[in-house]
Amino acid sequence: MITTICIVISGLLIYIFILRPAHLRWGATKEEVRMLMPGDDIVQKTDFIATRAISIHASQAEIWKWIIQIGSGRAGWYSIDWIDNGGKPSSASLIQEYQEIYAGQFIPFTPDQKNGMWVKEFIENDYILWTDKKDKATWTWKLVPDGIESTRLLTRLRTRYDWKSLWILYYLIYDFGDIIMMKKCLKGIKIRAEKIRQPGR
Repeated sequence: MITTICIVISGLLIYIFILRPAHLRWGATKEEVRMLMPGDDIVQKTDFIATRAISIHASQAEIWKWIIQIGSGRAGWYSIDWIDNGGKPSSASLIQEYQEIYAGQFIPFTPDQKNGMWVKEFIENDYILWTDKKDKATWTWKLVPDGIESTRLLTRLRTRYDWKSLWILYYLIYDFGDIIMMKKCLKGIKIRAEKIRQPGR
């Protein structure tokens, strides 16, 4: 019993002090982590701040098209589809129906379309800011030029947990599982944006 408790405590400590700090800034440079982004001033007393980044050999305009069609029941999340898209494969192509973005647009996060965030503001080919309705969560997508025909795609999530609600169970799972989903999502965007640029595509 004591051995099991020690193993659990050791695992938690490793996650909190080693794994978690690393996954909260996966792919991002120190400068990108410190960079001010739209929405940074909305959520106060955050419990979760994650800045991730990836280099993509495509223009901002090309990558933008893949981002704005994201959503469960839309193009998917380019991630683990059986979890976040009801088992339906994320689209490997651009979908004209979802090539529209506007302030107030709802982006569904779950297959039942009941949970998600809303587009608060955006500048085409530059950034998108999603928010919830209670100023407890923001999600920013930022495109930064990185040489000729290359772009850095950054995402930043800022969340304040509701520790007095049963939703805390979701938040704790989200805290642990987010890096797996986001790494696959960013890599999924990279694969799609770069593949469509290859000769003959």
